[in-house]
Amino acid sequence: MSFPEVLLPAARAAAKKAYAPYSEFTVGAALMDENGVIYTGCNIENVSYGLTVCAERVALFNALSQGARRFIALALSAAEPVTPCGACRQVLAEFCDASLPIALTDHQGSGVRLTHLGALFPEPFASETL
Repeated sequence: MSFPEVLLPAARAAAKKAYAPYSEFTVGAALMDENGVIYTGCNIENVSYGLTVCAERVALFNALSQGARRFIALALSAAEPVTPCGACRQVLAEFCDASLPIALTDHQGSGVRLTHLGALFPEPFASETL
């Protein structure tokens, strides 16, 4: 079974737990570590929109808080296929290789787009730039 077949159902299930009363745009993420453990997250909005947290960061922080450090794949589910925002790309780049495969789909699973972190974010801010 390929990583999208494993992770996309988990991402769709996570999206159902999203707290998105302002945008009504729910997103779910599923991140797999090197041991095959899947960590999920959903977007959590706040009336002060800048305090909203994206599904990707929730999934990653969930994994990190449980001791995971190496990741092999990410899947996202939303009302329409969307890529991670710039903040999420930067946070993912801190902990994931540029080759991290990413699967994007809508909540109905009507199509899957495959990409990787390096294609979405070719020049992340890094400690070497400090």
